[in-house]
Amino acid sequence: MTLVLDWDGTVTERDTLELVVEWFGDGATYRRNGRLIGRSLTHDQALVTSFATIRAGLPEVVDRLRAEVRVRPGFQELAERHQPLVISSGFHELIEPILEREGAEVELLANRLHARADGWQINFRDRAACAVCGEPCKRASLPPGNVAYAGDGYSDRCAALAATRVFATGALAEWLGDECVPYDRFEDFYDVLAALEAKDVLR
Repeated sequence: MTLVLDWDGTVTERDTLELVVEWFGDGATYRRNGRLIGRSLTHDQALVTSFATIRAGLPEVVDRLRAEVRVRPGFQELAERHQPLVISSGFHELIEPILEREGAEVELLANRLHARADGWQINFRDRAACAVCGEPCKRASLPPGNVAYAGDGYSDRCAALAATRVFATGALAEWLGDECVPYDRFEDFYDVLAALEAKDVLR
């Protein structure tokens, strides 16, 4: 069984996409878009309009992320023992500096961005619409075979439904509960490690 992790709000304690827009862009736009996701906006459309409000230079943003973003306890141990695949709606340019700081080596699938002075632009990794949810989502990027998936939010829903086993926190846990989908709740990655290794499911 392959372990797959979301990044923002899952590996990190707080959603770094939200933090970046709050720090350097228009947080009100981000919050308004968040309420519209799944209604009048797709997840990708919400990201595009939110990140277009950022005009800061990438080095400034990365320096603040490296200084302030914290990963969940147990991430390094989980990465060393289970070599997870990280699938993110975020960006290589913002994730890789945190991985480097943590000394963690994982396979990463994420979008790219262009930090333009007139507003950041996103280069999405995959724009093909999913046959299940109707949006470009993470389901198509899941590896074949049995998958244990850990996530926290809207962008994790479709992938979680396709996974063999789900670890959830935050809004994803609430949604799965409402949908009567089985999952294991986690607060940190020691919870995930204990659950995986108790059943030896990744051996």
